[in-house]
Amino acid sequence: MTLRAGQRGFSLVELICVTTLLALMAGMALPVAHVMERRARELELRQTLRRMRRAIDAYHWTVKQVPSAKKDATAEDWPEDLDVLVEGLDLGLAKEIKVKFLRKIPVDPLTGEAEWGKRSSKQDHDDDSWDGTHVFDVFSLAEGTALDGTKYKDW
Repeated sequence: MTLRAGQRGFSLVELICVTTLLALMAGMALPVAHVMERRARELELRQTLRRMRRAIDAYHWTVKQVPSAKKDATAEDWPEDLDVLVEGLDLGLAKEIKVKFLRKIPVDPLTGEAEWGKRSSKQDHDDDSWDGTHVFDVFSLAEGTALDGTKYKDW
């Protein structure tokens, strides 16, 4: 087939080469997108853990500083459960006013549930089961290893 003057087009070989290159580039982009999504969820997990730990520390500090709050406090002035951080702490300073430390218990971005592992101050860092006395620390219940090689439960 001959081209007339002014007609342009692509040959079959050119179309196959372009399609092959596009497929290769898309194949390389998908794993990168997967790693970026995983990194974003890990960052969200770290931020959520930091927010929860700050709330636990704020509860502890408040109970230590306000003498009227000690009647509600548990052993060593730590919260008895994570729900206490949401329900609030009655300081006895004003009628029906409670100091709340979290709006709600956050969802673990890796498991998709608002369930967290808990430790008391009397437990070792390696203990996975909570002794039920008070909450000193929280960790993710997600199985697996992070991109940096550490276990999620060790964060």
